[in-house]
Amino acid sequence: MRYRVVNIPLWLDEDEALLVSRAAEKLGVGRGALRDVAVLRRSLDARKKGHPRWLVNLEVSLEGELAGARPDVSPAPAPEPEPGPVRAPELPPVILGAGPAGLFCAHALLARGVRSIVVDRGKRVEPRRLDVTRLMRSGELDPESNMSFGEGGAGAYTDGKLGTRIHHPAVRRVVELFAHYGGVSRILAEGKPHVGSDLLPGAVSAMRAELEAGGCEFHWNARAVDLELREGRVRGLVLADGRTLPCDRLVLAPGNSARELFELFAARGWPIEAKPFAVGFRAEHPQALIDQIQYGAAAGRPGLPPADYKLADNPRVEGQARGVFSFCMCPGGVVVPTPTEPGLQCTNGMSNSHRSSRLANAGVVAAVSPADFEAEGFHGPLAGLAWQRKWEARAYALGGGGYRAPAQRIADYVAGRPGQPPGRSSYPPGLVHADLATLYPPQVQAALRDGLRAFERRMRGYLTGEAVLIGVESRTSSPCRLVRGEDYQAPGLGGVYPAGEGAGYAGGIVSSAVDGLRAAEAICAELGPA
Repeated sequence: MRYRVVNIPLWLDEDEALLVSRAAEKLGVGRGALRDVAVLRRSLDARKKGHPRWLVNLEVSLEGELAGARPDVSPAPAPEPEPGPVRAPELPPVILGAGPAGLFCAHALLARGVRSIVVDRGKRVEPRRLDVTRLMRSGELDPESNMSFGEGGAGAYTDGKLGTRIHHPAVRRVVELFAHYGGVSRILAEGKPHVGSDLLPGAVSAMRAELEAGGCEFHWNARAVDLELREGRVRGLVLADGRTLPCDRLVLAPGNSARELFELFAARGWPIEAKPFAVGFRAEHPQALIDQIQYGAAAGRPGLPPADYKLADNPRVEGQARGVFSFCMCPGGVVVPTPTEPGLQCTNGMSNSHRSSRLANAGVVAAVSPADFEAEGFHGPLAGLAWQRKWEARAYALGGGGYRAPAQRIADYVAGRPGQPPGRSSYPPGLVHADLATLYPPQVQAALRDGLRAFERRMRGYLTGEAVLIGVESRTSSPCRLVRGEDYQAPGLGGVYPAGEGAGYAGGIVSSAVDGLRAAEAICAELGPA
């Protein structure tokens, strides 16, 4: 019998061999009775300041069954059977977008015997890296190849964190595939799996190479401009170069910056709606300060990873609660520019696999909704998109061009004073001292300030003169949702399957990949077994 034994403590200076003995104690058997011991998960427990420890989950084999229930012990779930092949379609499905949703959708389809065609407006990861480098070093933006567009999607060059808040059986499969293609088996046991922006492009490239070897096609530098429909079903994807790719099943897996696609849906009257998202700034602190706050006297001890944090609050502004939370925290990371249109400024964070930067950054954002968009005169399904553009244009103007970022010391921002110019930063194009109070409506500003004060109460030292707020963090998720039914198809658009973050159904690499897998399942259900 296989059993899972969870929450086995291990202090930083203890030998890992003790894990087996402690698992045996929880099981109530001798150490020699354990076979095939595997580490499932290792999480750092730093709740007791100055005394962090690891909590480890193991899976082990025993001869026979345990008598009675025991705390922290449960039978290991049986592996799920692999689904069989499905009926071959007359036309290969077309997948728009080579981000996590698109690639994992193609992977799942191929596993069931269905070869697909993947289309992306950007480039492969290798030449795309050069465009990303030019944007960061000299402020030159390629609207078709940047931090958001190209092979791997927005996640390829922005950190590669594989943590997620969703609980779905396919989450483990996604992590295992990234571990396989990236050659990073360590993430299989990490409590917060992190591939790193230096390794994730290689994983994406290896996955694509295997898909191509299996018969999938990839079309790069191919921006979609329209759908061809007949009798209520998709019949083709129209590209900017004049080609039409015939298809009767089309997966729309764009990133959250696929603004032309949102505009196409709205112009055609196809099912699309505005949705809530969140906006704010990037907060950048010295990593040593975050380590000190989180680890206390243990900061700097060998074996401790760079500390992270996850904060949230619900301040009341004008009588209504508004969520404020940290987002995409990057220990030992870098703040990077992520615009996709000229004259619009926005940022994100990234870190390499070693998280070697001396600075840490995280988005600090407040929730916004269609009510906020309507208050400024933006209505309809593209209201959130227009609202985004307004504040990204304001941020670009404050930065003075070249994708330099407006920035302010975090303590000065909370105090409502201009203050001194910001200190050092990892942001490659550079910072411009600005009054960030001129960005976002007053109610959003008030929520952000109240939220930051609450963060200080939870992490004493967070509101330090050393920390900087960098503008703006505006693309936390899609501002629109491409509506779909329970069959994953868009109402009135037979064969069109919206999926992933850009379609409004995910937030991050893993949840997008899982949604791509589910879109593939929906297509296979429609095709039926072979």
